[in-house]
Amino acid sequence: MFWFIASTLVAAFMAITMIFIRLKASKKPASVKKIILPPFFMSTGALMFLFPMFHISWYQVLEAVGVGIFCSIFLIKTSKFEIRNQDIYLVPSKSFVFILFGLLIFRIIIKLAIGSQISVGETSGMFFLLAFGMIVTWRLSMLYKYLQLEKQLNMKMNT
Repeated sequence: MFWFIASTLVAAFMAITMIFIRLKASKKPASVKKIILPPFFMSTGALMFLFPMFHISWYQVLEAVGVGIFCSIFLIKTSKFEIRNQDIYLVPSKSFVFILFGLLIFRIIIKLAIGSQISVGETSGMFFLLAFGMIVTWRLSMLYKYLQLEKQLNMKMNT
C-alpha cells in the first residue's frame, strides 16, 4: 500500500509540474529542439529494464505502449500552435489541466486493477512504457504540426 500511495503522489506532483511547465512554455516561441528533447530525456528511464525486477513480457509491452498511444490522443487534441510575430508558439489549452488529471485518475484505476496481479517492478515497467508511448506519440504529432506551420511561415516570408 505504501508504494501505491507514494507512486500516486509522485504522479500527481509530475502532473502539476507539467501544468506549470506547459504554461511557462507557451510564453516563449516553440522550437524543434524543445519538442523532441523531452522524449530523449525520458528514454534514460528505460535503463530500469536492465534489472530483472522490471522485466515484462512482450504482450505487456504492447499493451502498455498501446494504452499510452491511446492516451496521447487527448494531449494531441489540446496541443495547438499559432504564429505570432514571425514565431511559432504553443497555445495553452484550458482543458490541458483536466486532461492531465483525468489521465492521472485513469492511471490510478489501472494500477488498482493490475497492481494485485503483477509485481511492483512489472507495474513500474508497464507504466514507464505507457508514459513513454504517450509522450513519443504526442511529441511526434506536435513536431508534425510545428513543421507544417514553419513551412507556412517560410512561404510567407519568401513572398
